[in-house]
Amino acid sequence: QVQLVESGGGLVQAGGSLSLSCAASGSTLTRYVMGWFRHAPGKEREFVAAISWSGGSTYYADSVKGRFTISRDNAKNTIYLQMNSLKSEDTAVYYCAAAPNFNAIATMNVGSWGQGTQVTVSS
Repeated sequence: QVQLVESGGGLVQAGGSLSLSCAASGSTLTRYVMGWFRHAPGKEREFVAAISWSGGSTYYADSVKGRFTISRDNAKNTIYLQMNSLKSEDTAVYYCAAAPNFNAIATMNVGSWGQGTQVTVSS
């Protein structure tokens, strides 16, 4: 089973940018569809973005479309989430996840979760 470790979170002002990384070990990422999720206090964990094993297909939640970009570097066993034009409502713990297919991402039936990284956007 793949192990995932997120990094790159922090405190940023509204309108700013952050870049998250998720490094994998224990298995090659080429076997997995990868996704980012977030969990804000008092809310359910929600889908943010997903990317196919090749990087050729990406999907985004409507709330982040046009502002966030998911990418992957399979040679480095790492996925990324570039977050621009951040808003206070983007404040959450961000998790990466590995899944066998997009349906598993959509249903949050993923095989592996990272420990999460906190993103705080001040207004």
